[in-house]
Amino acid sequence: MKVSISGVRGIFGNDLSLKDVIHFCRNFSPLIKSKKCVVGKDTRPSGEIVTNLAVASLLERGITVYNLGISPTPVIFREARKYGSGLIITSSHNPLEWNGLKFILEGRGINESELEKLEKGGQFKKEEFGSEFEVSSKYIEEAAKLIGKLKKSPKIAIDVGGGAAFEVAPQLLKKLGCKVTVINGTPGKSNRGPDPTNDKLSGLVEATKKADIGFAFDLDGDRLVIVKNGKKKSPDVTLGLGIAGALEKGYNKFVLSIDTSVAIEKFIINHGGKVHRSKVGEANVVDMMLKTKSQAGGEGSSAGFILPEFNMCRDGILTSGLVASMVGTKQFDDIIKFMEEYHQVRTKVSVDSKLHKKTLEILLKKMKKISSNIITIDGIKSIIDEDSWVLVRQSNTEHIIRVSAESNDLNKAKSIEKQITMLVKQSYEESRRTRNN
Repeated sequence: MKVSISGVRGIFGNDLSLKDVIHFCRNFSPLIKSKKCVVGKDTRPSGEIVTNLAVASLLERGITVYNLGISPTPVIFREARKYGSGLIITSSHNPLEWNGLKFILEGRGINESELEKLEKGGQFKKEEFGSEFEVSSKYIEEAAKLIGKLKKSPKIAIDVGGGAAFEVAPQLLKKLGCKVTVINGTPGKSNRGPDPTNDKLSGLVEATKKADIGFAFDLDGDRLVIVKNGKKKSPDVTLGLGIAGALEKGYNKFVLSIDTSVAIEKFIINHGGKVHRSKVGEANVVDMMLKTKSQAGGEGSSAGFILPEFNMCRDGILTSGLVASMVGTKQFDDIIKFMEEYHQVRTKVSVDSKLHKKTLEILLKKMKKISSNIITIDGIKSIIDEDSWVLVRQSNTEHIIRVSAESNDLNKAKSIEKQITMLVKQSYEESRRTRNN
């Protein structure tokens, strides 16, 4: 089981048990000052049982629950502003056998101090049971109002992957005036994996040959991948288009995660904007936004565009509407061309999470011997030159260490990634030997 500010995640019935669900939901309840919590789930097989137990645990602690049923993460975040808190039963892009809990307070994900309280817990006084109500959301109407009516009516293919966005995403785009075709639109059924950033999206790729653009969502609807002319675009292109839309609206202060493409940073600066860099992770980006009073941003690795005035989370559904509004314009084509001058290569190395810290300690010593410009706010980032960098960091949700490299020369990016990945593997082997001795 992985526990972080991104939430609690694990293989249900294995390292995420019913006891764990009760533990974290009970510990969440004292943090809910409003005594009200909106709850929703994605379409995983274990969603119903985890939701029922989570709701019961909150009711036991005197929390009134407003149940959205199957609902995308961005919708639950939006509604959590109204009720004061939120709980999402999801494991986002993880495999179907996984499930988890994502916590929302005051419209944002939890921070480190709140996570500590969730883990430790405390004594509980007896409460009167809370009540449960079924509710709906006005997300579609509110998102459409922010985006505005489209000048054109683009043909859009959507692959919702059998996930929680199966109704909201197509309905929003239709309301904006798009002509929409849906793939894998039955909740809980899909011919592809839950993570569109890693899947080939064969069905959507084929469909976009007859459409202006294609959108793919992960299981809980916060991640968006774009497919154009039969070609899958990188997650950073998705974020870049969202950022361009924000610049169009006059925003000029942004936060980008440390693993986001340098192309996006350059694009912002070229258009008179300012950029702050944060740790990787939605909650870290949002935290930096609040501290710096920034207006938009996100993280490239998860195609996660964040617009705090609407939602303090990755909002793939809102982003799809913003991107749809740019389809067919010169701006749209120019942005993609600029972003695609840079090439990112991402890989991951299987590393036992218990050895993440030791592996990175050994790696840092190795990297200092070959680089003089290293940043350690989150993992280890080496700036090679103004157009090239590499970042190594542990995953907060999986037993892996991620390696990301970027350059405006693809071969150079591949060479950097290969070299550093080899060093990660060597460092892991050394950490294992150290543990066994």
